[in-house]
Amino acid sequence: KYGLKDFGEAKVESLSKGMGQKVQVLAAVAHEPELVILDEPFSGLDPVNQTVLEELIKDMADNGQTIIFSTHVMQHAERLCDHILLISGGKKIFDGTLTEAKASIPRRVILETSGDTQTIEQLDGVISVKPVEQNSAQDAATEWLVEIGEDVNPQDVLRHCFEAGISLNRFEFSEPSLHDVFVHLVGDEAREHSAP
Repeated sequence: KYGLKDFGEAKVESLSKGMGQKVQVLAAVAHEPELVILDEPFSGLDPVNQTVLEELIKDMADNGQTIIFSTHVMQHAERLCDHILLISGGKKIFDGTLTEAKASIPRRVILETSGDTQTIEQLDGVISVKPVEQNSAQDAATEWLVEIGEDVNPQDVLRHCFEAGISLNRFEFSEPSLHDVFVHLVGDEAREHSAP
């Protein structure tokens, strides 16, 4: 199941970093402890073995074990955790569920338009407008990440776009990822520390 069958006689020091990491994790959980603490368990693992480890962690959680792990890869935390603690610079910046984390930053929509950002920035409910990507040189349309107020319905932003005469090629609600949350919160903290 874990791809170690052919390595039964191998010495630990002869294993690759990823294989050694897998052996260490499996050795730590073989006796089915109630609490498992893993430090960067996905480090050195290829994508296939990362998936294997994710399945192992899910199986342990399904068996009632508590798993605490550190990671710099937000996708692992997003897929596996029911409680998240985000740390930056040795300080806690968030402690809660994934749903609470995503709700802690402004809601967003993505607009693709050839209109200027000043018109978009002036729409009711818009907090900020940032470019997503520039399309080909022959196409003047641009994608914008638009942060909207907590109580603002994205459909109202769409309506305001039409009322303002903004020509849209695309409009979609953008669910933030845990990576987006971390970047936003770390940016907020950096701005607070740099304020006079």
